[in-house]
Amino acid sequence: MTPDSSGRRRPHLVVAAAVCVVLLLLTAAAVRQFVVQPFRVPSASMEPTLARGDVILADRTQRGEAERGQVVVFDGTGYFAPSQADGGRYWVKRVIAVGGDRVACCNPAGALTVDGVPLEEPYLPEGTAPSEIDFDLRVPAGRMFVLGDNRSDSTDSRHLLGAPGGGMIPAERVVGDVDRIVWPLTRSGSL
Repeated sequence: MTPDSSGRRRPHLVVAAAVCVVLLLLTAAAVRQFVVQPFRVPSASMEPTLARGDVILADRTQRGEAERGQVVVFDGTGYFAPSQADGGRYWVKRVIAVGGDRVACCNPAGALTVDGVPLEEPYLPEGTAPSEIDFDLRVPAGRMFVLGDNRSDSTDSRHLLGAPGGGMIPAERVVGDVDRIVWPLTRSGSL
């Protein structure tokens, strides 16, 4: 430290840099906690929308909310079996139906229906059946029915119909909706 014109010592550059680093880390932690959080996609269950290994951002301002058609990250603890990639806590799926909706598979044309209306699913890989499992159920209030886009390679609500909760996840478990891919750069962009 060197004295200034008044004879007092100025803070050393290292101390100022350390304060800046601490402030940046606190800001990053606040953003992660309240605004966006990155997640790595652990499986191929959301292909072609999301690929295994993609890094996505979940909008945490949408915590605890689910709307039909959204791709969401949710805490599957106690509902979904653990996956090896992430310890099983966080899952990425598409919300097909929410509390009060009647969701069924499949109508005579082979489409899922929500409240009797055929669901248009342009995100499914070409040639993919909406479901190989038949079901017809009403989603309880405060819950969501979720499916992977890659239906032939996705553990989702269909596979848990007989389990506690009937495969329907509490909407309060939503960490955030997925709004963009950030890595790899060749796939980055908004969903």
